[in-house]
Parts: sequence; structure tokens; C-alpha cells
Amino acid sequence: MTLSTKPFSNRIAVVFDFDDTLVPDTVDSLLESLDIDALKFRQERIQPLVESGWDKILARFYALIEESKRQGNRITKEYIAGFGEQLQPFDGVTQMFDRLRQSAYQINPEVEVEFYLITCGMVEIARCNCIAPHFKGMWGCEFSYGEDGGIEFLKKIVTHTEKTRYLFQIAKGIEHHQDDGKSFVYRDVATEELYIPLTQTIYVGDGESDIPCFSLLNQEQGTAIALYKNQTPKEWGRELDLTQSQRVANLTPVDYSENSELMRSLTLAVESICKQISLRQLSVGE
Repeated sequence: MTLSTKPFSNRIAVVFDFDDTLVPDTVDSLLESLDIDALKFRQERIQPLVESGWDKILARFYALIEESKRQGNRITKEYIAGFGEQLQPFDGVTQMFDRLRQSAYQINPEVEVEFYLITCGMVEIARCNCIAPHFKGMWGCEFSYGEDGGIEFLKKIVTHTEKTRYLFQIAKGIEHHQDDGKSFVYRDVATEELYIPLTQTIYVGDGESDIPCFSLLNQEQGTAIALYKNQTPKEWGRELDLTQSQRVANLTPVDYSENSELMRSLTLAVESICKQISLRQLSVGE
């Protein structure tokens, strides 16, 4: 490889949010499994905490823990696992992984498409879901459990801005790290040593928690795809009050069916990166 050519990795990272991106909102769905009106719970139990200064993520989980205790520690590790197993992804999600791998293979058989999940929600639900085997890495909030088995406290929290930390971790290929302030995630890594450059990363998310990732990938020339569900694209943008640096490559409805706008966007993004990798391989071959 000459000094004038760019180093390359033959991998593509496709990174997803979880709630309202691949599956329905897990807090709402979990509440409904407990026969609790999710909207009323948000209005009466979560929102007052937020209005009194609580962080949104902590308010949501504090209210959930209190409700579990009120019901005799009903939400246990086993309950969450069972709920995760039964939670159905959106239509087309289970087929999406192989479709994207096949799209890459047709362009360049040497390219590997790897899937990752980063959520501010309950990653323990995701790990028990039917789509979990498709992901190389999954990160999110985790519970600590009391002696009686019920959820007692959060032992791990992933905030909106911290999501970007895991994009850096994916880029550097750091699979084993300690959350003790000694992590190598923020250490400089030479471009030629990156496991998956951010330019070869696609991030898919639906809302506020994904904005830092949108910004990072825009800055690093990666690909950001945003999803909307029950509103129009204009309403989605107004609700989040996006700045220029937070704009996305594409904004599509949550629809993973084979010929949907979302699947066309994902396929084109994967194929585009594959062609860029192929071009660099030609340069190296010379």
C-alpha cells in the first residue's frame, strides 16, 4: 500500500437503537404486561420526577423499580428474561440481517457486516430477544437485583451522550474493557489499526437519545438514518429541534419490509460502503 492511499477495514458496522427502532417501547410494553396503563404511568409517575429535576432515564427506572416493589417485587430477572423472549420485533426485522449481509456479499464477498445494539433502555430484554444472536455486541442499562430477586437499583446506565462511547469502542475493536476509568475507548488508535472506521458505520435510531450518535457520524462521515413512527417527518424534526450538525442522511418510516424505504436506505448504505472498500482493495492490490 502506498502512503497516498487510505488504509481500510473490510468490515461494516450497522448499529441500532432498540426501543421504537427494532421493537415497541420496552417500558410501555413491560408495564402493559403488568396490566398497567403505560400512558397514565408516564404522566403520573415518571413526568412529575422529570419536572422536579430528575434525569429522564433515572426517573423512568426509579418509577419502574418502585412499581415492582409495590407489587411484591414482581419484576425479577426471570420475569425480564421471559418478557424479552416474548417481545416481538417489528415486522421484517428478523429477515433484515440476512438481507443486508447478502447485499454486501453480492458487491464484495470479502466484506463482513457486523451488527451492534446500543440502547438507553433495558439491554437485558434485548439479550433475551429472538434477534439477540445477530448482534456481536449489545450495550444498555442493567438492573441490580435484591435478595428476593426483584429489581432493586440500576447497576449500569447508558445515557444519550454515552452512546457515542460505544461507537468509539466498536471502531477500535475493544471487546473487553473495564468501566473503571481505565478504559482504552478514548485512547488514540492509528487509522490503519481501526477495527471498523466510523466512515464504515451506519447508525439507525428513532429519537432524542440518538442525536449524539447522529452528530458524531455526521462529523466523521459515517451514515445516520433516523426513523419516525406516528408523526410526519416535519413533526419529527420539530419535536427534536435538530441543529445542522444533527441532520441525518435519511429519515424513513419504521418499516423493515423487503421493499420499504428503510430497507432501500439500509441496502444502499451497505452497498455504497462495500464499493468504497472494493476501490481501496484495488489500490492496495496494485
